[in-house]
Amino acid sequence: MSVILILRLLLAVLFALLGWEIGEWISVWVPVIHISIVRSYYRLFITLVGALVGFVSAPYLLVVPFRAVRQRLHEVSARTLIMGLVGLVIGLIVAALLALPLSMLPGILGQFLPFLAALVLSILGATVMVMRDKDILAFLGLLLARDALKGKRNVVLLDTSVIIDGRVADICQTGFISGTMIVPRFILEELQHIADSADTLRRNRGRRGLDILNKMQKNERIPLEISEMDVPEIHDVDGKLIKLAQELDCPVLTNDYNLNRVAELQGVRVLNINELANAVKAVVLPGETLRVQIIQEGKELGQGVGYLDDGTMVVVEDGRRYINSTVDITVTRVLQTVAGRMIFGQLQEDKRIST
Repeated sequence: MSVILILRLLLAVLFALLGWEIGEWISVWVPVIHISIVRSYYRLFITLVGALVGFVSAPYLLVVPFRAVRQRLHEVSARTLIMGLVGLVIGLIVAALLALPLSMLPGILGQFLPFLAALVLSILGATVMVMRDKDILAFLGLLLARDALKGKRNVVLLDTSVIIDGRVADICQTGFISGTMIVPRFILEELQHIADSADTLRRNRGRRGLDILNKMQKNERIPLEISEMDVPEIHDVDGKLIKLAQELDCPVLTNDYNLNRVAELQGVRVLNINELANAVKAVVLPGETLRVQIIQEGKELGQGVGYLDDGTMVVVEDGRRYINSTVDITVTRVLQTVAGRMIFGQLQEDKRIST
């Protein structure tokens, strides 16, 4: 038996009962049908008419709305449907709490206000939950994510700059940084925005960052999580990151000098990869001998510039004429700058090694 036929039969029964009651009411008020047998036939007639009307009108009263609701349910997402039902239940609970005090009002107010409150609050609850479902779910997800992360001992928040830099993947691979690497959703969105930039350099940097994240996710030795945590009241990314670090009591891994200083001023521990790289560079003292390949001329007259394997710049006095050659030099002084370390040296007597 189809659902439509069941609905038509149910409506026919409902209208038949309604016709029976109408017939009873009319038989009481119309004197001519006070006779018992006439009253019975009259009520039976009204009942049959009611059943016929219910059966015939069912497609218009139930079937068409049923099909419209069914079609609408197919179009509505499961999340919207669930949020609407949750809002409806919340509205009905609030209305139930208000029903007793409202029913104690005098006169007609006490009779109709509880029903009106239930109707209005249920519709309001469902509407609010459906219209603000993203914000509500994001808020609940943020609370759950924060509670889950607070239970973890070792958590590190990753900044956009350190992801684009790429060295974080190699450092995590070595095991020097323990704990779970957390990439908040707003950091990932900033990376995607950079990757979609019209500027070629920014676009390449963004895509490199996404590639690094993909590489880290595929590496089982690197615990990496993309978190839905957010701080809606703060709009800039650095502010969001610092606020999350404060709430989770965890450090921020970054290469951004400004973020480093602001975070330290607000009591957030910062792990700076550039500082780590400078810390692990080999110590070079004046008087020691180095072998370096000169690849370009320096800023001063006659200077040549080369680089050690760790990226340290070496400035060689009178080394310009030995560009593209490997020479032995004696270190004269070492200068530590914000950008890194610089080594100055002079050529030894037997200076040129190879071309």
